Amino acid sequence: MKITIIGSAHPLRGGLATFNERLALALQEQGHDVVMYSFSLQYPSFLFPGKTQLTDEPAPENIKIHTAINSVNPLNWLSVGNRIKNERPDLILIKYWLPFMGPAFGTILRQVRKNRHTRVLCIVDNIIPHEKRPGDTAFTKYFVKTVDAFLTMSRDVLEDLKLFTTKPKVYHPHPLYDNYGPGVSKEEACRKLGVDSNKKYILFFGFIRKYKGLDILFEAMKDERIRAAGIELIVAGEYYGDQEMYEQLVVQYQIKNQLHLFTDFIPNSEVRYYFSAADLVVQPYRSATQSGITQIAYHFEKPMVVTNVGGLAEGVPDGKVGFVTEPYAKDIADAILKFYQPNALPALQENLLEEKRKYSWESFTKTLFSTVFNDQNKV
Repeated sequence: MKITIIGSAHPLRGGLATFNERLALALQEQGHDVVMYSFSLQYPSFLFPGKTQLTDEPAPENIKIHTAINSVNPLNWLSVGNRIKNERPDLILIKYWLPFMGPAFGTILRQVRKNRHTRVLCIVDNIIPHEKRPGDTAFTKYFVKTVDAFLTMSRDVLEDLKLFTTKPKVYHPHPLYDNYGPGVSKEEACRKLGVDSNKKYILFFGFIRKYKGLDILFEAMKDERIRAAGIELIVAGEYYGDQEMYEQLVVQYQIKNQLHLFTDFIPNSEVRYYFSAADLVVQPYRSATQSGITQIAYHFEKPMVVTNVGGLAEGVPDGKVGFVTEPYAKDIADAILKFYQPNALPALQENLLEEKRKYSWESFTKTLFSTVFNDQNKV
């Protein structure tokens, strides 16, 4: 088929771009003709608390990317929509994660649909945003009307979606992030990061935002049992919020000597070193839908501690590949300590491999095709 993916892509950085580019490769491997439409302007500055939206890494090979969409220019939306309309793709795949994008995406798709040919499937990260703003509901409703079918990667989001539409919708777990290259030995990873490979390390990875609960994990790190066990925390990710608050907590909890902070954006080429250095990946979120961090952990075959919020527990069978706990400092500390007990997770490696096999891109694309085309699957 002729498929257009609308959403973030190189030179934009982050999980959205990584997902879309990996999806494009999966579809091309299946023989489809794929083109991507990304942003010339993704976020105005007030919506982007990081340092830069762009990466200096090379563009992915063999993916056609048009840097075309201006998220705040209605004339641009009409122009891009007409351009895609005239290209007559069989299918548009579009990521939705923030109501701010609703007007741009909704207008583009209204233009495209005038060709009476193109079908549209939305991959929904969030339908109700983590951080609410005026206009969220109206923007989302405007967008949802232009879509034929939806795929969510969290059962919670699937339930939220029912508040907005009765159109076909399906859940499929987030597929594997397998595009970061192979892992390396703990010794090599620690040498690269400049830390002692003989120590115990847990990892917090990804943008640092309030809902992700790094402050809760900092509180867990001051637990005397964690100190006594010699467990240290690697934080790898850029601050997307009040950096000063976290710095104050480090002083307040007296945990500076237990932390290794890498708080610049982590380029894709270096992700493997952080996961390879860690014994355990911790996601101490206050709220969540799904998390791509889980799928990176599976790629590197790392056990996890996750909080029982949103869809996190769906992907981490408790007692098999890690532990599910409540989003409180003592509970998280208990789970971390439990992991380091002998035989705390019997058959851990076998279980990680078993779970990892569930998250193939082939299964993901098969589900999205069958959803958007119903019983008239054209694939």
